[in-house]
Amino acid sequence: MFDVVVIGAGVTGCCIARELAKTQRDILVLEASSDICEGTSKANSGIAHAGFDAVPGTLKAKMNVRGSELLAELAPKLEFPYRQNGSLVLCFEEENKYKLQELFERGVANGVEGLQLLEKEEVLSLEPGLTDHVVAALYAPTGGIVCPFGLTIAMAENAAQNGVIFKRNKEVTNVSQTEGGYEITCADGEKIESKIVINAAGVFADVIHNMLPKHEKMKIIARKGEYCLYDKKAGNLVDKTIFQLPGQYGKGVLVTPTVHGNLLIGPTAVDVEDKDGVNTTGQGLSQVLEKSALSVKKLPPAKQIITSFAGMRAHLETDDFVIEESKVYPGFIDVAGIESPGLTSAPAIGEYVAELVNNLQPGEERTDFIETRNAIPNMNELSLEEKEALIAKNPAFAQIICRCESITEGEILEAIHRPVGATTLDGVKRRTRAGMGRCQGGFCSPKITKILSEELHVPMEEIRKSGKDAVLLVGNTKQMQKG
Repeated sequence: MFDVVVIGAGVTGCCIARELAKTQRDILVLEASSDICEGTSKANSGIAHAGFDAVPGTLKAKMNVRGSELLAELAPKLEFPYRQNGSLVLCFEEENKYKLQELFERGVANGVEGLQLLEKEEVLSLEPGLTDHVVAALYAPTGGIVCPFGLTIAMAENAAQNGVIFKRNKEVTNVSQTEGGYEITCADGEKIESKIVINAAGVFADVIHNMLPKHEKMKIIARKGEYCLYDKKAGNLVDKTIFQLPGQYGKGVLVTPTVHGNLLIGPTAVDVEDKDGVNTTGQGLSQVLEKSALSVKKLPPAKQIITSFAGMRAHLETDDFVIEESKVYPGFIDVAGIESPGLTSAPAIGEYVAELVNNLQPGEERTDFIETRNAIPNMNELSLEEKEALIAKNPAFAQIICRCESITEGEILEAIHRPVGATTLDGVKRRTRAGMGRCQGGFCSPKITKILSEELHVPMEEIRKSGKDAVLLVGNTKQMQKG
C-alpha cells in the first residue's frame, strides 16, 4: 500500500513527486511510456512565461507567476538549463495597441514585476532584427527560456534521490476505489494499492478520470502544435522571446532562442482526435514559417532547419487548470488541462498539490531531504583543468561519441546509470543532447545503441528509439546468414 501514486511522469508529475518527497511517505510514479518526459513535456516551446497572459484570479495566473519565481530559484539548485532572457509581445497595428494595455494590466494584477509598454523605436533598439511593421510591444523582463526535458529529468532524479519510486512502461488500464483507498491496474496485469491517487496524465488525464464511474465525464481536447528548430548558426537572430498578440488558440507563433543556442519557431494550434498523432505536416510547417516571418526581418534559410517536430497540449473548455480533489472520490486528485503556461507552472503546481495531500494525509517533514542535484558533467562547459581532472578519473570522458554536440562516452554512461536513467536512444538524447545536433543522430546513433546494449546487458535488437514500437534493429546479419 503506497501513500501516494502519481500517474504520469511528465514535468507536472515529476514536480509533484519531488515536492511530496519532502515528507515521510511511500510514493510511486507510474509512466505509460518507456521514459519520463515522453509526452507534452518533451515537445513544447521551452518558455518560462512571465505571467501576463492568464486571466487574474485563475489557477493559470497564480501558478504561472509562482512557477516563474520557482524556476529562477530551482535552476541553480538542480542544475537544469534556464535563462531569464525577457520577452516581447509585438503589436503590428495602431488600432490594436489597446490589447497590449490589457495584457499589461493583467500582468500587473497577476503580480508580474517590471512590465513595460514600449513604442516602436524602443522595441527595435532592444531587438534590431524585428520587422519594421512593429508599432509597439509589451516587454516582460522576467520572461525566460528553459530546457523542458532538462527540468523534468532534474525533478525526477531529485525525487528518486529522496526515495520516490519510478516505474516506466506502466500504462494504467483501470482505477477502482477500495476500502483503504484505490487499486490501480496496469496493462501488464500488475495491481497497485494506494491511499491517494494523483492524476497527472497529460492529454490522457480524462481517460484516467473517467475510469471512476461516479465522476462527471471529463474531456481533454488534444491541441497539436508544430515547430521548426534551426541550427545554432541561427541562434542569435533574437535574444528575447518574441510573441505576437494572442489569438483564439493561444499565444500564437513565437520566435525564440533556446537555452542551448538554437533558434525555435512555432507552434501552430490545431485540435485533433488522435492524442498520439504527433506527425508534422507540410501545411503546418509552412504556416509556422509564414507567421514567424511577420515578427523578424529575415528568417534564416530553410537549409538551416535541422528538425521539425510536433507536440500535444491538454486543453479543457474551461480554459483553466483543474487541480482539485474529486468531490465524490476522497483522495483522488485531478491535475488536468495543464497546457501553456504549464511548463512554467509545474513547480508551483507541485507545491499546490503537496498542500492538498498534506491536508488529506498530514506527513512528517523529512529532515534528510536532499534539495540539490548535480547535473551530468557537460564537457563543453568545463575549463581545460576541469576536463583533465574528469578524464583522469574516467577516460570515457575523453571519447567523443556525438560530434555535432561534442558529447562524450562518459556523459552517455552517466545518463544510463543515474537515478531514473536512460534506457532508449531518445532517453540518452534528452539527458545529454547526443543526437540533437546538425546530423540529428545520423552518425552517433549506432555507437549509442551499442553502449546502451552493453550497459543494460540486453541484445542490440532490444534497444529502442523511444517506446516499444520504435524499433531500430530487426536482427543480426551474421546470425541470419548462419541460420
